[in-house]
Amino acid sequence: MSLRLTPTFRAALEDADRALAGMWVCSGSPLVAEICAGAGLDWVLIDMEHAPNGLESVLVQLQAVAAYPVTPVVRVPSDDAVVIKQVLDLGAQNLLVPMVSSAAQAQAVVEAVRYPPRGRRGVGSALGRSARWNRVDGYLADADEHVSLFVQVETAGGVEAAGAIAAVDGVDGVFVGPSDLAASLGLLGQQTHPEVTAAVLRAFAAVKDAGIPVGVNAFDPEVAQSYVDAGADFVLVGADVAMLARGSEALAARWSDTGGERRAGY
Repeated sequence: MSLRLTPTFRAALEDADRALAGMWVCSGSPLVAEICAGAGLDWVLIDMEHAPNGLESVLVQLQAVAAYPVTPVVRVPSDDAVVIKQVLDLGAQNLLVPMVSSAAQAQAVVEAVRYPPRGRRGVGSALGRSARWNRVDGYLADADEHVSLFVQVETAGGVEAAGAIAAVDGVDGVFVGPSDLAASLGLLGQQTHPEVTAAVLRAFAAVKDAGIPVGVNAFDPEVAQSYVDAGADFVLVGADVAMLARGSEALAARWSDTGGERRAGY
């Protein structure tokens, strides 16, 4: 038996004639992931950094979304090469690595996703879903074609190094994170502050000059559109947990007479 893997997010971006819109999947629920996958968006981001996701929950979410015409990207919790190897072996074809602030760090991440001699990814294709237990012909030889790598720039230092990061061979795109960037600039919680926006746009320009796609996170539709107008190739425009929180609050405001503030945990 011979199986074929789906195209990567890199390929989807290459084929796109508009910015690709996606949403965070942070609940840890395969059911919620499947609901989001069938919504009609271009991609979903399964998060391991700030969400209650481990290897087992990521696996079942990848399986749940596989039936839908959406591209899943997994954000690993850090640049740890062991975790990257494990997530790749689960069958994740598209990775986002957070908090990358230098070209040297980006190079190390590239090496973590590539097999020797180009990298240092451990070889376990016969045991893993990545090669469908050796049912994908030539997986080891063609592994670079089956994996796309995106790195997240979200510090002041990362913005200054964005051009060098984007120029690293094997980095397929750069995703700018305004939340941590605002914190890095001393503007915690002020993602739309003019200084933060200016830093995001500086990163955009540097990545664009390097010739690879750039993305950003923006839940406010007007802010998201402004970044698309500024050249963003991919955007995250919402999150499952945020939509559930705001939606349930709207229901309570309309139908409940309890009102007022509620204490966390109650």
